[in-house]
Amino acid sequence: MKQLIVAALLVFVVGCKKEPAPEASAGNAGPTAEKKLVVGFSQVGAESAWRTAETKSIRGEAEKRGINLKFADAQGKQANQIMAIRSFIAQGVDAIVLAPVVETGWEPVLLEAKAANIPVILVDRGIKVTDESLYTTLIASDFVEEGRMAADWLAKKMGEKGNVVELQGTTGSAPAIDRKKGFEEALKKYPNIAIVKSQSADFSRAKGKEVMEAFIKSDRNNINAVYAHNDDMALGAIQALDEAGMNPGKDVLVVSIDAVKGAFEAMVAGKLNATVECNPLMGPILYDTIAKIRAGEKVPKYTQNKDQLFDQTTAAQVIGSREY
Repeated sequence: MKQLIVAALLVFVVGCKKEPAPEASAGNAGPTAEKKLVVGFSQVGAESAWRTAETKSIRGEAEKRGINLKFADAQGKQANQIMAIRSFIAQGVDAIVLAPVVETGWEPVLLEAKAANIPVILVDRGIKVTDESLYTTLIASDFVEEGRMAADWLAKKMGEKGNVVELQGTTGSAPAIDRKKGFEEALKKYPNIAIVKSQSADFSRAKGKEVMEAFIKSDRNNINAVYAHNDDMALGAIQALDEAGMNPGKDVLVVSIDAVKGAFEAMVAGKLNATVECNPLMGPILYDTIAKIRAGEKVPKYTQNKDQLFDQTTAAQVIGSREY
């Protein structure tokens, strides 16, 4: 009997022995699995084909890299962007990406991001702050140079004389301010060219058409060329010129900025004369930059996208390869 009791106790001890926990397999997230990167992106809106292409690039690249992107469309309002940034801070994101509606008014909310130790990366537009440490870096084109390129090309095409009407972007935005500045700077070399009318059309096609219609109604016989701060406004202006029987691309020259596919189609059709490229495909360089920041690497305060000008002579050759 005593031997039977001892045997039973041995069976109980062996049966209750704790087995080591299985190691996490490659397909299962173990306790050491890397935390998914979370990025908040406050976008201006979807006012143009260029803006839509930028959003698609940033979203698509985040998905490709397995990044959790929190996206907020500001619908063209700075107040919405400020609310979005505060929401990102509250959620404890790893980085904030901002395409600012306007240049000023950002210091209070960016101070909050700095206090939370969250880097802020500006894309496609800069801001004006007294303390540049409030943002980590800016990735954008040189808007002033884009304006200069458009002016020099147009001046030569016009024979260095004539009258230009200007469709400006959103009032107070960096591209509107800088593209106007660059264009006016370059025109100083051509004293026989004058900007006779200039008005904001908010970077939108519908508003571009509306403002151009007002220009035509006011003084249709005094318009030799149109300079638009983006392609969408130019395409709206072309529609207004067509409806007024003013033959855009021939009797009235049209030059713009962005180089979206719609602009190439208009050049091939002979309606738009030239466009200066402003590349919206920022996803890859944006996330490469964020990775460097998180690794403790020093990144430049400003990274410039390379721009180039396309006109009717080159449009047909490259339209098939355009990604946006």
